Amino acid sequence: MTTAGDIMHRGAQWIPAHETLDRAAQLMRELNVGALPISDANERLCGILTDRDIVVGCVAMGHDPARITAGEMAQGTPRWIDSGADVGDVLQEMQSHQIRRLPVIENKRLVGMISEADLAQHLTEEQIASWAESVYARTGPR
Repeated sequence: MTTAGDIMHRGAQWIPAHETLDRAAQLMRELNVGALPISDANERLCGILTDRDIVVGCVAMGHDPARITAGEMAQGTPRWIDSGADVGDVLQEMQSHQIRRLPVIENKRLVGMISEADLAQHLTEEQIASWAESVYARTGPR
């Protein structure tokens, strides 16, 4: 059985909810990623921040990214998957919630992220096609 832990990108890093969006953008650049899980004071997942969120939800609205926090951008219920979950469960979670990145948790700690690139490297063409159809067909790029 292929698990979430098998296909995830290790070394994911939190951005604390109190950090500003300009710091989040710097961290994204340093880590060469387009999304960061947002943690509360107890290092629990409270959202995911994407580069697109910073541009569309802050900069394009005329707000100063040095004055808006990651926590202020967190919306909705954060989705995650246990590292031992089957890859089918990963696909189901991402498809049913129309998301392209999924934090991986083990023993209540962030251990990785699963992205589109991770899926492309580890799944069959049929699995990828099904996933892409469900995520992109209804919402467009996110």
